Amino acid sequence: MFESFLPSEVAQLTEETSIALARQIRRSTIPTSLSLEPIETAYVHQGTGGTPILLLHGFDSSVFEFRRLLPKLAEHHETWIVDLLGFGFTDRPKNISFSPEAIKTHLYDFWKEKIAHPVILVGASMGGAAAIDFALSHPDAVAKLVLLDSAGFAAGPAIGKFLIPPLGYLATEFLRKPNVRRSVSLKAYFDSSFVTEDAELCAALHLKLSRWNEALIAFTKSGGYNFLSDRISKINCPTLILWGDFDQILGTKDAKRFENAIANSKLIWIKQCGHVPHLEKPELTANYILEFSHL
Repeated sequence: MFESFLPSEVAQLTEETSIALARQIRRSTIPTSLSLEPIETAYVHQGTGGTPILLLHGFDSSVFEFRRLLPKLAEHHETWIVDLLGFGFTDRPKNISFSPEAIKTHLYDFWKEKIAHPVILVGASMGGAAAIDFALSHPDAVAKLVLLDSAGFAAGPAIGKFLIPPLGYLATEFLRKPNVRRSVSLKAYFDSSFVTEDAELCAALHLKLSRWNEALIAFTKSGGYNFLSDRISKINCPTLILWGDFDQILGTKDAKRFENAIANSKLIWIKQCGHVPHLEKPELTANYILEFSHL
């Protein structure tokens, strides 16, 4: 029923969208210049037709982040989700730098191997920063850009200040604690009823994979996407900015900053919504993305 690389706890999922996505997760060996060996890369592929849509998850997250958005997009477009290098269920090989540059290289190699057509690139939170970085470096691969409560202007994760050896391992173990992750989830939503046992399990399954904490420490110590803010104005492709009006993770000020910095952009506020509109308001979020895809 589920791929063997997924932790056994995946069988405890209870919500229909979570189970459906878990059954679709696959791994593919992606050749990359980062390593002599190809990287086992986790992804989900659903739907046909239209401009391909590629979804990028946020910090310390996985493909499960798009479990509610995916089926709504895939009704109309070929849609992909990929676990970025160092995150989710993608393998974390030794002797690889888990940095934004490595993430971008791996993402390009995945795109080239699996899609090879310009995409509508959708990035949520840190995934938005990864999408911006990718679009600036590979403009021919990105037809349009969608930013969901995106990082890029904001500083990196607060956990970064604790990732100085030997505190790095202790900091990630603190982040692993269920009550800590629950508190983050509660802050991410406007409506706390979304923080179900199933949602908490979706947000924590990838922690069971080997070298989770090592990759997280390496990425955060690299500085993350703190270099990006001065480059955002160079984005040329049409850009849709979707932002929850009650975002307590990144706040709301950066939404207008993105709109002002990106010449060919449009900002739409998602009302009564927190940091994750793709989880809290998936139908509305999908409708805005689909409308944008047809412009």
